[in-house]
Amino acid sequence: MKLIELAKELNVSAESIKQFIQDFDLDLVDCISTQFEVKEDFEKFARENVDFLKLYETDLDKNKTVDQIAETINQPKDKIEKAIEENPSNIFDNGLFRSSISSYGIDQKLGGNYKFVYNYFGNKTKLQQRDFIGYRDLFFYISDILEPFLNPQQTKDWGIHKPAGIILYGPPGSGKIFWANKIAEIINYKFKEVKKHYLGTSFIDGNQTNFNDFLVTMMKEDKVLLFLDDFDEIMMERNAENNVASCNLETQEIILHHVSKFESEGVLMVGSANSVADIDEEILAPGRFDVVIPVFPPNAAERSEIILYSMTKNLDKDSLLFKILKNNKADKIPFWSETVKKMKVFSNTMLIDFTQSLKKRIKNRYQRTKDEKLKIDETLLNGALRDAAAKLTEEYLNQIAQFLNDVIINNLDDFQMRIHALKSELETYQSVETPRREIGFMHNDEDNV
Repeated sequence: MKLIELAKELNVSAESIKQFIQDFDLDLVDCISTQFEVKEDFEKFARENVDFLKLYETDLDKNKTVDQIAETINQPKDKIEKAIEENPSNIFDNGLFRSSISSYGIDQKLGGNYKFVYNYFGNKTKLQQRDFIGYRDLFFYISDILEPFLNPQQTKDWGIHKPAGIILYGPPGSGKIFWANKIAEIINYKFKEVKKHYLGTSFIDGNQTNFNDFLVTMMKEDKVLLFLDDFDEIMMERNAENNVASCNLETQEIILHHVSKFESEGVLMVGSANSVADIDEEILAPGRFDVVIPVFPPNAAERSEIILYSMTKNLDKDSLLFKILKNNKADKIPFWSETVKKMKVFSNTMLIDFTQSLKKRIKNRYQRTKDEKLKIDETLLNGALRDAAAKLTEEYLNQIAQFLNDVIINNLDDFQMRIHALKSELETYQSVETPRREIGFMHNDEDNV
C-alpha cells in the first residue's frame, strides 16, 4: 500500500505522517520504501494508533504559544523554549509558533514516554540492511519535488509540472551521485551518466557523433535520468572574470535548445555542482534547471551511523574484526560519539577514508599481538583521524563556506537546522593568527623551533 493511500484511508494527511517520522527519528527503512510503499510494521502502527496521528496532525497545523505547548505535553516552559530556540524563524512576531512545530515532537526530544511508538519498529532493522542512513529531511524534501512524477493528478489538479532539470549542489564528497541515483529509483527512471567524451564530437564505428546526437537518442528512450557531473563548470556564466571553454558553451546551447522537450519526452537531467553561484541565469530560468537541492555533509548523528555502517558492512559475525569491534562495544553507535565530535564538516568520503584507515591499523596491531581483545584506543582512532583529515584542506573549507552562502540564498526555510549546525561546525576552523616572534636573538629559555 502506498503512503498516500494509507493516509487517505485513515483520514490523516501524508505530510503530517512524513513529519511524524522525522520528529520521532524513525528509520525510513522501517516505515516506507523508496517508492513510498508502507512497511508492514508502520501500517500496523498507523491503524492501531490513528487517534494519536490525528491528534499529532491537529497540533502540527495549529499556531501555538509556549504556554499552550507546555499544557499539551506537560513539560516545563524553559525546557520547551530551549528545545526550539535553534529554530527562531518558526516564531511569529506575536509570539505564536508556526504550525511546522509539533508539541509531541518537542516532548519526544525532552524524554516523553512514547514506547507505544517504538514497540513497533526502530530496533528490529539491522544496520547492514539499510538503504541509506539519516537524511530523512532531504529524502522527504526531494520526494515532494518529485511528486508530479509519482502523482500525475497533481499536474491535472494544480498545474504543477515535472521539473525538466534538477541541480544537486554541495561540497565534494557529500554524496551527490548517490542522491541522483536515489532520484532515479524514486521515479523509476533509468540512470544514465553523461560521460565527458559525450559532450564533444567523437567517432563510433566510423560514424561521427556529437552531444546533440546523444541527447536526441536519449529522448527516444523511455524514462531516462541523465546525470551530468561538473555542472557548475560546464554551465558557468559568461563574463569578464570567467573564461568559459568553447566546448562548454556549445554544451550549454545544446541543452537550452532541447530542455523544453525533456518533460514530454520522459527525460530528467540532473546536474551535480559544488556551487550554484556562478551558473548562468539562463540555465536557472523557470522550466529549465529551476530546482536546486542542497546535499549537506553528514551531521554528527549521521557521522556515527555512517562510520558504524562502514566498519560492519558485510562482516561475518565470526570475523576477527567484528569480534574486536564487539569487545570494544564499537559495534554500537555510542562508542563513536566522541570521535565524530572531532570530525566537524567531514564529508562522506572522509568518513569512509577514516574507516578504511582504522581497519588497516586494527589489522596491523592484531598481526603483531594476536590478541582478539585488543583495545581500539586513542592511538588507533587519532591515527585514522589524521589520515582522513588530509582532505580537510583550506580549499575544502572554502567550498563549505560557499555552500553555506548558496543554501542560505536558495533553501533557507527548508533546512534551517542543518544550516545552523554546519555553520557552527565551520566556525570552529576559523584560524587564529599566530603571534610573531620578536626580531632578535633567541633567549636561552626559549624552545628550539
